Amino acid sequence: MAYILNIETATKNCSVAIALDGKTILCREIAEVGYSHAEKLHVFIESILSDVQITFKDLSAIAISQGPGSYTGLRIGVSAAKGLCFALEIPLIAIDTLAVLASRVIVLEGLIIPMIDARRMEVYSAVFNFKLDRIREVQAEILDSNSFSDLAEKVYFVGDSSEKAKNILSKSNFIFLESIIYPSANEMSVLSFRKFSKQDFVDLAYFEPYYLKDFLITTKK
Repeated sequence: MAYILNIETATKNCSVAIALDGKTILCREIAEVGYSHAEKLHVFIESILSDVQITFKDLSAIAISQGPGSYTGLRIGVSAAKGLCFALEIPLIAIDTLAVLASRVIVLEGLIIPMIDARRMEVYSAVFNFKLDRIREVQAEILDSNSFSDLAEKVYFVGDSSEKAKNILSKSNFIFLESIIYPSANEMSVLSFRKFSKQDFVDLAYFEPYYLKDFLITTKK
């Protein structure tokens, strides 16, 4: 019996879920215009443990959504997860954020392309088949009218880039599932338990979020 705490902070959605043997017991999340992860994350963790009536000592592992995504959101989530793992002496599991987002889609055919906004017309994306096998690795790319034009089957787009993408990706086989905007800790439960069963853990001392691009600090001219 394994309780796993799943944490997703790679986007505007601050999301926490408790799972038992790969099944979500309870998920708590909020997506706000401004990032509220620093204020909400630890409150969510403590409240969800209390509601499920377990303690930190009952946890077998902690899973973190590793990116790509928001630099600040990823730093907050990873720092919290690593700190808890060190204190509790339990393993840390890293889950690809785009895989989490793709897992929210249930279809019987075609391809799934989760996209996370990376400002302007750039997105972080990957391509999965309907069985959720990855068939193209994560990329940072600038969208244009030729993006994904080589894909002939049905393509389901999800993520917080759909609003800007649908204006330029207009092929008839492109379908935008606009209700699926952010990755959620709820969908991490199956993925994290799969890794837990294989003892697929990351090194606590050296693990860093997957930013994909270097973080740039800009100043006003």
